[in-house]
Amino acid sequence: MAALTVDVLDATGKKAGTTDLPAEVFDVQTNVPLIHQVVVAQLAAARQGTHDTKSRGEVRGGGRKPYKQKGTGRARQGSTRAPQFAGGGVVHGPTPRDYSQRTPKKMKAAALRGALSDRARAGRVHVVTGFGIDGQPSTKAAINSLANLSPRKHVLVVLERGDELTSKSLRNAEQVHLLVADQLNTYDVLVSDDVVFTEGALAAFLAGPATGSSVKAVASESEAADEAEEAAK
Repeated sequence: MAALTVDVLDATGKKAGTTDLPAEVFDVQTNVPLIHQVVVAQLAAARQGTHDTKSRGEVRGGGRKPYKQKGTGRARQGSTRAPQFAGGGVVHGPTPRDYSQRTPKKMKAAALRGALSDRARAGRVHVVTGFGIDGQPSTKAAINSLANLSPRKHVLVVLERGDELTSKSLRNAEQVHLLVADQLNTYDVLVSDDVVFTEGALAAFLAGPATGSSVKAVASESEAADEAEEAAK
């Protein structure tokens, strides 16, 4: 597969050069079921799981029998904290739990590549030299520069770690979602109309982690499928 070539734009939206988007990252087959599984797992992991209701044994009071067993003509009752009473416990209510799912790194990497490839093939991946910010943060200048790149409503801007000037300029922009290159994920790519990389962020993303087990996070579709089969066992 040949690499995709995209224009590198400056703050005014003019062409400042070109760069190649590797085909193994930006032009792979989009595996929709895999992406769905990864996104569901990511959203599940984001749930706090702190919801809780009290059972009849946890509700305060109701220790005494409300009235005698026989002779009243009413149904027998042992506690006013039974579920059928107002103020009583809840039957089969939610309790704290962990919603997170185990998702292998290779599956996450394959899903991310599929989402990026879908955006790249639609011409919605952009690379910029910068946002026209000089010296101190300027939200106005950054937004004006971004408008020259994309007219769409939801834009994902990927920065390299340490780019505080751009981060402070765009972090309060309503239409912008900021991520550092090593935080890029499938869900945020899918919910954004366009993905904008700075040159440094693109280089950092393609370089990946230098050491550690995360180096193996780049997987082919077949490797991701093998991981899925192992996870299902």
